[in-house]
Amino acid sequence: MTDFATRLTQAERRQDWPNVRPSDAATLILIDHKGRKPRVLMGRRHPKLKFLPGVFVFPGGRLEKADRTMPVYGVLDADSERRLMTKVQRPTLSRARGLAAAAIREMYEETGLLVGTKDLGTPQAPSTDWRVFEERGVFPDLGALTYVARAITPPRRPRRFDTRFFAADARAVCDEVTGLVGEDSELVELAWLTFAETAAQELPTVTRVVLEELAQRIEAGSSPRLPVPFYAMQHGQFVRTLLD
Repeated sequence: MTDFATRLTQAERRQDWPNVRPSDAATLILIDHKGRKPRVLMGRRHPKLKFLPGVFVFPGGRLEKADRTMPVYGVLDADSERRLMTKVQRPTLSRARGLAAAAIREMYEETGLLVGTKDLGTPQAPSTDWRVFEERGVFPDLGALTYVARAITPPRRPRRFDTRFFAADARAVCDEVTGLVGEDSELVELAWLTFAETAAQELPTVTRVVLEELAQRIEAGSSPRLPVPFYAMQHGQFVRTLLD
């Protein structure tokens, strides 16, 4: 096992809930490269939430049906598309692209930031979840995203997700709706943090591991051709597999 996989295995967690199938989910990591050191956008979850209260996370959530049909601008790079269809049951391009769209939608819902373009007119939203993109004239831009990691919640946890992590440059944000972060929201604050600054924050172990994987990816040049780490538990231990 790699050190990352060992840390995930050793993280304290109860595993005595009834087992459930993990839900498809997506997360988007925005990276600001303007300063001397890159910074990532993180949000602190409300301290009264039952699931992961008070910790810093990346915005994200489960795949919804309308994510597959929302009109988009651009496509994922070929490596990301191929890897999103690797080691999954019944892989489809619609599902792969839907996951990328879900990451963009969740970024808006939790932070108010819209990743996309206003140069194409008005998209027709397939559901109320996407209505703000229609109202603001924003086509979500899949071409701005790169698939960078995947992790499946261990068995017998109260919630299980098969999460695909995407990264995008902060310049891909073309609009913002204010008022979605605060004491009455899922995220109570947002922070742009350097990788060094995240070390002082309370983070889920998987979030910390993905951060370290991402830092190494940036140091290696951030090429879409770089392999994508995939973490899943097998026989009681996390295993790190590279999706080439």
